[in-house]
Amino acid sequence: QVQLVESGGGSVQAGGSLLLSCAASGDTDTVTYMAWFRQAPGKERNWVAVISVGGGQIYNDDSVKGRFTISQDNVQNTVYLQMNSLLPEDTAIYYCAARRDYGLGMRPWDYAFWGQGTQVTVSS
Repeated sequence: QVQLVESGGGSVQAGGSLLLSCAASGDTDTVTYMAWFRQAPGKERNWVAVISVGGGQIYNDDSVKGRFTISQDNVQNTVYLQMNSLLPEDTAIYYCAARRDYGLGMRPWDYAFWGQGTQVTVSS
């Protein structure tokens, strides 16, 4: 099993920045990809960014390219999401997720392990 704990959410004005963190524990050696998803009220959960653990390949949804950056600290077993130039439409609950299977996963059901989520609210 893999346990994930997110932190760093909050409320900011448009144009501001936030840094989300996701600390992983448990069988972290088995994790192949880690991702950030977000879910706005009344909407589906969508992927934001994915990183391959160890390999460092990064994939970003088009809506956040140039604004959000996913990174990892393999020593600390932590994944980060640096969010800059935030927009009101970025308001959502942000979830960290971990996957053990090989191959890139960009759908919620590709990931077996989830954190509890952290709220990000961007005001105009």
